[in-house]
Amino acid sequence: MARKRAAAAHPGTVQAWIERAAADPEAVSAFAVIRARLAAGARLAALRRLRIIEVRGALPAADEVRALLHRSSQFYNPHSERCHVRVADGDAAPIEPGEHALLVTERGDERRPGAERWWRHETGAAVEVREGVAWLIRFDLAGAKARAAVESLAVLRDRKTGLLCNPHAQDVAFAEGAIPMPWIGAANAGGAG
Repeated sequence: MARKRAAAAHPGTVQAWIERAAADPEAVSAFAVIRARLAAGARLAALRRLRIIEVRGALPAADEVRALLHRSSQFYNPHSERCHVRVADGDAAPIEPGEHALLVTERGDERRPGAERWWRHETGAAVEVREGVAWLIRFDLAGAKARAAVESLAVLRDRKTGLLCNPHAQDVAFAEGAIPMPWIGAANAGGAG
């Protein structure tokens, strides 16, 4: 049975921030490696990994967008993941006080065509769906020292520097203050370094 078509649409971007409900093995492993092997690891207090999915285009009202995101497994699994939806720049991202955010995307492979087809089938609207990984990092440091420590973890440069972004295949973007909407794409503009 076909779903009803979306009501009045307006162009924009929404972000779905998706985090595992249980401990994330990739984040746990990265935390352990950083603490044990990287220079900045001694002051690392917390590390979280979230998937970010951005839907861009002619979007229905906020409540309908949320319903669409929660209805399809194209975006997340509600049995094992939590989803926080941002529909406007003023909406808070799920970032804890003191956390620094960086976005890692697969160079040239951030689009999700299956999710785009599903959205078009459900709403009749063509949208772009992009996905990246947000690393949320907190150090027992403040200000510029914390920012420098985050940068030292971001891009893999040698055995003692970097872990979260492979500069040969991925791009990274740092959030300065509030998380921008859209954010995915800023990484592609700046490259990994």
